[in-house]
Amino acid sequence: MSDTEGHQVYTGYDRAAIDRTGQAEAFDAIGDRYDDVFPHKEGQLAAGAWLAKELPTGSRVLDIGCGTGVPTARQLADAGHRVTGIDISPGMVELGRANVPGADFRLMDLADLETAGLGPFDGATAFFSLLMLPRKEIPVALRMLHGQLRPGGLLALGMVEADVDDFAIPFLGHTIRVSGYLREELRQVVSDAGFEIEGEESFAYAPASTDVSPEIQVFLNCRRP
Repeated sequence: MSDTEGHQVYTGYDRAAIDRTGQAEAFDAIGDRYDDVFPHKEGQLAAGAWLAKELPTGSRVLDIGCGTGVPTARQLADAGHRVTGIDISPGMVELGRANVPGADFRLMDLADLETAGLGPFDGATAFFSLLMLPRKEIPVALRMLHGQLRPGGLLALGMVEADVDDFAIPFLGHTIRVSGYLREELRQVVSDAGFEIEGEESFAYAPASTDVSPEIQVFLNCRRP
């Protein structure tokens, strides 16, 4: 079953509206520069540490938008978990495989998870990957993730606090489209998807780049009841 009602939540979503080509091309072009430009990931590391500690050793963990595999896939694999990372960027998947050979990296859109047969998982991370979706898709993606987790499964979620929807921003010489919520609305969207929020942290973050403004990153520790 793909969710608690036993159906695939993306079935009713307009798949023709999904076009991530520009996003994938941007991250392919950025390549391993990403970790140089975003060298400090305290919030992501803290959320990953919570997940790694709360799950029994050997748990199956899904890393959505895994990027280069650093730090999250490596952090979870080093903690003894079985990690599956997915990303829409072929270049990022290739870097992930090189950086964390003990994990399983796949070129895949999160919208295809329900039909991929990879789950269920004990835990999942989504660090800034849902940020890349239009707002109308984010609740759908969260409900899909709920269905990919076993009862009691954990989700570590990272978002940027911003009241924007499919908004174009400059990003390391490229343009990407991002969406976000203010904190109260984010909590509501996550709760409406069926998750219980067990913890929250926020961090001010300024990338080592002149074309990206400082941002507030919000991390939620969530559980599927």
